[in-house]
Amino acid sequence: MIKFKTKQDIEQMREPGWITAMVFAQLKPYIQPGITTRELDRIAEKFIRKHGATPSFKGYMGFRHTLCTSVNNQVVHGIPGHLRLKAGDIISVDVGAFKNGFHGDATRTFAVGKISEEARKLVRVTYKSTLLGTEQCQWGNRLGDVGHAIQSYAESNGYSVVREYIGHGVGRRLHEDPEVLHFGKPGRGITLEPGMVITVEPILNAGKRYCNTLKDGWTVVTQDRKWSAQFENTIAITENGPEVLTATEDRSDIPDLVKDIL
Repeated sequence: MIKFKTKQDIEQMREPGWITAMVFAQLKPYIQPGITTRELDRIAEKFIRKHGATPSFKGYMGFRHTLCTSVNNQVVHGIPGHLRLKAGDIISVDVGAFKNGFHGDATRTFAVGKISEEARKLVRVTYKSTLLGTEQCQWGNRLGDVGHAIQSYAESNGYSVVREYIGHGVGRRLHEDPEVLHFGKPGRGITLEPGMVITVEPILNAGKRYCNTLKDGWTVVTQDRKWSAQFENTIAITENGPEVLTATEDRSDIPDLVKDIL
């Protein structure tokens, strides 16, 4: 059952959304060769709690950390630990913050130092596909329009869209209805209406879309070990179009690698 939000609810969601976005702005200077993913996790948790919020992921279904940190061929749900980033890596950072009774949820993929042209293109196409999906989050459009915009752009650039991990409603619970697929046919699926709040969070693989979960029960990797990237935002459907709740006014949450893409 889709839980529609009132205008007051959406107003309350702006703060946890802003805190979520600001985590990326705080992490950007630290995402450098030599830092561990555990250190990034500590920085993020400290920032979230400093602003009177709690990490959405910590304790969720037994997950023990603030961030999901997925590096290179890790698709999603990477566990922060002793892994030390090195120049040439890419890292997808997924984070949520809970405050005012509501969650924010977002992901960014960052370059670590200088990366290859192949990695650069993957990250940029993933970001652009997220923007194209977001543009389709208009009152009266259908979820199939969102998925089709993402899939057609990704595949036209030679990438595959992961199908097992999808977007979702978000609100008082981290995961709510509806399911938001990042593939599909236009004109199909649930009609978008004001008061719906969803995530758009495509994961693009440089190779085939198939994935495996590692023995830790969380970390998902590409089956062919080719690299993967993801972007995500929490988006409110309004009468005036989509409103991205997990963004900063100065765009400080956006990785430098994709800041020129509009």
